[in-house]
Amino acid sequence: MQENNYPKLHNATWPGIVGKGEGSEPVISFDTMLEMTAAAEVDGMKFDGIDVGLFNPHFDVESSDDDIKKIVDKVASFGLEIGSLVAPIWPPSGGSAMGSKEERDRFVEMVRKSCRIAKKLKDLGIRKGGVVRIDSATDPESWTKDPVNNTQLIAATFREACDVAADYGEKLAAEGEICWGGMHGWKKMINTLEAVDRPNIGFQADMAHTLLYLLGYNCPEDRILPADFDWNDKATFEEALKTLTNALRPWTIDFHVAQNDATVHGSGSHDKTGRHCLATDPNGKLDIAKHAGYWLRDEQGKLTKAFRHICWDGCMFPNEVMTQVQTWNDILSAMVSVRRAHGWYEAE
Repeated sequence: MQENNYPKLHNATWPGIVGKGEGSEPVISFDTMLEMTAAAEVDGMKFDGIDVGLFNPHFDVESSDDDIKKIVDKVASFGLEIGSLVAPIWPPSGGSAMGSKEERDRFVEMVRKSCRIAKKLKDLGIRKGGVVRIDSATDPESWTKDPVNNTQLIAATFREACDVAADYGEKLAAEGEICWGGMHGWKKMINTLEAVDRPNIGFQADMAHTLLYLLGYNCPEDRILPADFDWNDKATFEEALKTLTNALRPWTIDFHVAQNDATVHGSGSHDKTGRHCLATDPNGKLDIAKHAGYWLRDEQGKLTKAFRHICWDGCMFPNEVMTQVQTWNDILSAMVSVRRAHGWYEAE
């Protein structure tokens, strides 16, 4: 039988930056992230590409065409492609999506600059698909001071951003993470997306973050699992996961494979959010290959093929862990298991 070759398997480079610096561990360079990604190998299979955060010191959103070409050549030299990008929409370069007009204008401008790079990467042949990722760039506590008006402001900002993205032929994916106001619960995420009302916006599901949606962290009114939930009760867990994925899957246009132990974690300047665990973590609550299928298959069990690559996001792992070859081989092994269970083959 032919080995599945879709969805393509990507590694995220921004875990070399997110949660690093500012009194935490040093940033891991873009070159090192590329080297570790390219070196991983399982059963003769390797990562196909990377997803990239457009922030310094990895990739400056202000990069010139010549700078972009140099990065493209570097990534290509490792035999990798580029997929989804993360727009640097947070202050001080960006601004809160529910903030002042100036803040919201900065947010949209960062999306514009990110989409320009996204299109340039496509034009240069290194990027065949993927999305530009955004969030509300604000915290849940600030959002709760005026939920109705703040959701309307976020939606209005996202609409402007969608219109800008459409000019470049791009789609935006709103990240489902419990630390972003107006997106910190699964029902609130859907309300925000519905309010945007644009065809080129969708949801980015991350298995570590969406697990916390079930537990209602930062949003108890949206929790699905009971407060005293026993993790040995697999049937109740999977029913809850089915409820969540049936609601959010139709919106999902970008997907991160991850593991979580049902706790939160933050480091550096990053707020506490769903803890990313190693693929082999014995405390992980997810059967990665099995539970990825709740996102990758519809309610009848048919493959959705809604995206042509999936990505591993391992933010806030210690540098000692991230610079070990075995770490990336274990992660790649988990990714391969997902593709074998829920992928497909296409002649290339």
